[in-house]
Amino acid sequence: MLLFSNLEQITNGKIIQLPAGRPVTELIIDSRKAMAGGGSVFFAIHGPHHNGHQYIQQLYQTGVRQFIIEEHVDVRDYKDANFIQVQSSIDALQKVAAHHRGNFSIPVIGITGSNGKTIVKEWLYQLLSPQYTTAKNPGSYNSQVGVPLSVWQLQPYHTLGIFEAGISQPGEMEKLERIIRPTIGVFTTLGTAHDENFESAEQKIDEKIKLFKHVDVLVCCADQKNAFTRLQAAKLPLLSWGFTPEADVRIVQQENQYNVSWKGKNFTVTLPFSDPASVENAFQCLTILLYLGTEIGHIKHGLNSLRAVAMRLELKEGINQNQLIDDAYNNDLGGLQISLDLLKNQNQKKKKTLILSDILQSGMDENQLTDRVAWLVNASGVNKFVGIGKTLSAYRQKIKATAEFYSTTDEFLRTLNTDSFQDEVILIKGARTFEFERIVSRLQRKVHGTIMEVDFSALIHNLNYFKSKLSPGTKLMVMVKALAYGSGSIEVANLLQYHKVDYLGVAYADEGVELRKHNIKTPVMVMNPTEEGFAAMVNFNLEPELYGFTILKSFVSFLNGRNWNVHIKIDTGMHRLGFEEEDVSELIQLLTANPNLRVASVFTHLSGSDEAALDDFSRDQVTRFQLAADKLTQALGYSPIRHVLNTPGILRFPEYQLDMVRLGVGLYGVDPTVEKHNLKPVNTLKTLISQIRTVKAGETIGYGRKGKAIKEMRVGTIAIGYADGYSRAFSNGVGEVLVEGKRAPVIGNVCMDMTMIDLTGIDAREGSEVIVFGNGLSVDELARKIRTIPYEILTNTSDRVKRVFVTESI
Repeated sequence: MLLFSNLEQITNGKIIQLPAGRPVTELIIDSRKAMAGGGSVFFAIHGPHHNGHQYIQQLYQTGVRQFIIEEHVDVRDYKDANFIQVQSSIDALQKVAAHHRGNFSIPVIGITGSNGKTIVKEWLYQLLSPQYTTAKNPGSYNSQVGVPLSVWQLQPYHTLGIFEAGISQPGEMEKLERIIRPTIGVFTTLGTAHDENFESAEQKIDEKIKLFKHVDVLVCCADQKNAFTRLQAAKLPLLSWGFTPEADVRIVQQENQYNVSWKGKNFTVTLPFSDPASVENAFQCLTILLYLGTEIGHIKHGLNSLRAVAMRLELKEGINQNQLIDDAYNNDLGGLQISLDLLKNQNQKKKKTLILSDILQSGMDENQLTDRVAWLVNASGVNKFVGIGKTLSAYRQKIKATAEFYSTTDEFLRTLNTDSFQDEVILIKGARTFEFERIVSRLQRKVHGTIMEVDFSALIHNLNYFKSKLSPGTKLMVMVKALAYGSGSIEVANLLQYHKVDYLGVAYADEGVELRKHNIKTPVMVMNPTEEGFAAMVNFNLEPELYGFTILKSFVSFLNGRNWNVHIKIDTGMHRLGFEEEDVSELIQLLTANPNLRVASVFTHLSGSDEAALDDFSRDQVTRFQLAADKLTQALGYSPIRHVLNTPGILRFPEYQLDMVRLGVGLYGVDPTVEKHNLKPVNTLKTLISQIRTVKAGETIGYGRKGKAIKEMRVGTIAIGYADGYSRAFSNGVGEVLVEGKRAPVIGNVCMDMTMIDLTGIDAREGSEVIVFGNGLSVDELARKIRTIPYEILTNTSDRVKRVFVTESI
């Protein structure tokens, strides 16, 4: 058993306080995901966005009693807690995981490359489950902290490890190699990700292959000439596959089948997909299976049975005011913890329910497995638990929450009363064989075929990108007005609260009220308050922007002496809302005469921060603002928060960050600057083809006969129109959509609920998915086509288009 006291030597640290000898069972780096136990150890990391040392007191109050720290902490405040001081908490975490890995002499597969790592890992897990009890990364935990947390999961009952490793800059892979210590390597592909951090493609591949310096064999594709040549030059023990005759495992395609030859073995396999990326990932797996001596029959059956990996959790609207977290295809202990972390931090609803299947092929005996499941469930704060499967039913007494149990999914569905689920967040998590998609179908609110898919992983990437631009101590307000630019204000606000932004901004009081009704506690500024909204703002603790004397005097009168936070806007040239500079003296008189008004912030809005031609004007605005703010600060006797920068301002004027910045459309992946930055698109608008018909040459399509078939055409009708926010300006070939990866132009006029598109030459069927905007067809491009801005495209997407929120799964 590893004791906390042992970590002093392992980490090269120093024990600061050790009142009790305790074991080490859980490693924690995120205070929001901590589940306190007697053996939990929190590694306080001072990262670019958060300082873990700030959350020690919070964790101590929840029961955590063991801490690795890299900064000074007054341990006298935590008398019964263990502390070790180290130079780097990340380095200490890696050393602990490397020490743990040294206890196992099992085969370990290490996977790296630019693409396909997670798919190959998950498919190998599927294919090798009958032969091995396997530990693997949950999700894509392949970073400098993700890998050690993954390897820590190795237990004595495991007979195989499969771990992926990702890097973004030189010097990282050697650290991961010491932790994973793979005996078998897989190199997937060499792509362009993180090219900006490497001098050349050769330097990047040399960094990646450091993972393989101690492997017995390295599987790679001989068809990737540049990468393969580099791997050969490194004199690694290669086992190559490919369609080239030089490959060790030779593949020859014949129609829909593939002939495989290796060491005198010849056989044929069939794959359930044809896209090049999936084919390549499948043959990486096949080569590993051959190396491990897997029977040919099992290889053939396994490859033919491969299914797409559900790599994302989906948050969906349910019936009876419920919200569903759909994770109906994966169920292992690592994935369960990730899903429970997400459930725990969904604060839109007060009741939280878990529907869980048995965990299959864990390698643990039933008593040990259900102990672990029960510990995770009981620590997560779940209010109601539904267990499906014979194992969970047999050990039902371990679950503390209100619980019910069923042997099969069919039994649950036969007795399901959907009215028993009301106003809850429901996590639905099951192994594939339990077919939990049927439960999702019963509990999900039925929607028409058009949805807005909101990628939370991309949104978090963008949030962190903007945080990385801020100076230490600069606060962050994020705008969630107009349904969070069409993305869904409640869900987005909850995510932002989880990531501890300082302020949220809305346009009107009723938007703020909705946030409060869904348990959003972050301070909220209302940017366009009205007298009718005063009562709601006070009842729901919302802070108004005051921009003129009329609204200021009205609010003073309404408060009748009550203390309240307000935000003062100064007009420095936008000429939309705000006090004029010559109003400042009178403004000071009113504010000092009403000290119950606490000025939380004073700000202005730059009218041209996205245009280089207006930079002088922007700088002049800031200068004028600072003069007005100085006068206010001096008269008030305290210093309100100052802020002037919006999204383009954050990107272009770092010198004007002041005390806080306001992040808007950039959070959602839209870059309003010409320079363009590393932002990811968050929103994908999708619909379906309702019907396909052939229209003869000379006939017309749509209202006003505006669409004309010059030759025989294949025309599809898609389930989106201007009532959904798809503008009539896209009519008559101006707009295009993506179908099966190809562009299909709009024919005729966009209708209220439908639009017709030209499918000639596109292999599409009724029911096929259509991308209106997203990857491959950006919001920026759509906006340019109709001479508007991306803001309008996003915010015009109507309420009847349901939002589906996706985040990383597995």
